[in-house]
Amino acid sequence: MESRKDRHQPSGKPKPAKTKPPKSKKRRTWLWALFATVLLMAALIAFFIIDNFNALNGLEKNPKDSIFDQYENNQALEKPPEWEGKERVNILFMGGDGRGKKTTKEPARSDSMMVVSIDPVTKKAHLFSLLRDTWVDIPGNGSGRANEAIVLGGYKLSMQMMSELTGLEIQYYVYTEFEGFKSLVDAIGGINIDVEKNMRYTDNADKNRYDINLKKGYQELNGDQALQYVRFRHDATSDFTRTERQRKFLSAVADKMQNLGNIAQLSTIIRSVSPFIETNLSPEDMIRLGQLGFGLQNAGTAQLPPSRLLTDRKINGASVLAITDEDELREYVQKVLTENQNAPSGAENNSSNNSANNASP
Repeated sequence: MESRKDRHQPSGKPKPAKTKPPKSKKRRTWLWALFATVLLMAALIAFFIIDNFNALNGLEKNPKDSIFDQYENNQALEKPPEWEGKERVNILFMGGDGRGKKTTKEPARSDSMMVVSIDPVTKKAHLFSLLRDTWVDIPGNGSGRANEAIVLGGYKLSMQMMSELTGLEIQYYVYTEFEGFKSLVDAIGGINIDVEKNMRYTDNADKNRYDINLKKGYQELNGDQALQYVRFRHDATSDFTRTERQRKFLSAVADKMQNLGNIAQLSTIIRSVSPFIETNLSPEDMIRLGQLGFGLQNAGTAQLPPSRLLTDRKINGASVLAITDEDELREYVQKVLTENQNAPSGAENNSSNNSANNASP
């Protein structure tokens, strides 16, 4: 008879114990997964860089396609200085009103002229706007309104004029007209701005395409509305207040362009504005400037010339703004560049209570 002890004995060969997979195989699986992830990320980054580079490449026009082609053979025009990457970089932004142009192959007078000056070491940016009716020396062309330089000698002459006026080396320019401005604002999703008052103006000359009708208050402006805001000049102080609004608006655009969502859509934004932009910035230049954009601080804005250096004059029956002392104007520019209007209270000594106040009309 089989005993109870015998009945509980396992029959046949004992079952082998479960074994864990070799550590080396598990490690290889993990490494392959990590490698695949890194490879995918590298591919996405490469695509992003190449896509943006190709988009940027479309901004710099072929000479024969540029509205400034007619000026390129003028040997009297100075070549813009090169930016090495470590010294201060200055970019002239010009906005033209092209409604009265006879052809598309010519620039319009630059009714808006601004210089963005960036110190790559401190990462501080200053924005200057020039009153368009300022009477200046236009190299090789006598004297005239500042906004006439572009139709006399293209962007090179405008850059040279602005450089001599301010004492800043202007390395780059960006030129656009109404439609380019509207396209940029729409591409970045509009701009939130506090409209200071009701603004209304009717202009039948262009079949009311660029009429102005804005309500007072904080609101999001699309491209068409933003153009109305920066163009409005029917204030008691006319162009003085308009340039102040333009500086305010451009600062808001710069802040929004640093938004990560817009950085991710950079190539789409660039392609949307490319048909309306003229610039001497190469893709490589733009990438270098883009690297400065991260962490860039808006250190302040100022009107040029400041009101204390202006006087009204009549030249050939027209009212212009004459500069009383150009040397003092250049000293003023350097003074503004040493200040930081937007620093926290006490962070920097700003005895003049910021340059914008000195510049206000």
